[in-house]
Amino acid sequence: MTEDPTNPGFWDERYAEGRTPWDQGGVPPELARRLVARKDRGRRVLIPGCGQGHEVAAFAAAGHDVTAIDFSAAAVERARARLGTLLAPRVQVADFFTHPFAPASFDLVYERTFLCAQEPASWPRVARRTAELLRPGGALLGFYFLGAKEDGPPYGLDPEEPGAIFGNDFTLVESSPVPAGESLPLFAGREFWHEWRRRA
Repeated sequence: MTEDPTNPGFWDERYAEGRTPWDQGGVPPELARRLVARKDRGRRVLIPGCGQGHEVAAFAAAGHDVTAIDFSAAAVERARARLGTLLAPRVQVADFFTHPFAPASFDLVYERTFLCAQEPASWPRVARRTAELLRPGGALLGFYFLGAKEDGPPYGLDPEEPGAIFGNDFTLVESSPVPAGESLPLFAGREFWHEWRRRA
């Protein structure tokens, strides 16, 4: 058994065995509401660490051009099987840090259990790479876990850490707690919706 979360095998084993307590089993209600409320269409969206890809179909149905990646081949296999022939090609086995995306390739990066799956020492690297991939004015939005770091993943953020990690390149537009009862038990009471804007 692989116990190194920086190794794709760590995640492959968990998907193969069904040990995925971070998987919502569908689109988070908060995201579903926001996709309905937003009137913009046609944005280039990146979902890093997409897992089983529940949100891929939701963004596509809302009119966006979605690319989803995960470095776990087992996760991508499940996502493709779930999404069917039309959307499966949008999901790729790729490393967020090294895949040769062009700079400013995306209008929006969606966060859902990707940051908290990374070891905290790599969080500044996540922020720099996200800033590189987003166009100026682009959005980084999604769910952030504020909780303990011990025994991660998931590794929780301290309340002041998001600003320290993302503040160099991003402006925080919104921070709000996820409504009670909508988070998985793993994140209950400690999950926040954040929206950041990429500064020029």
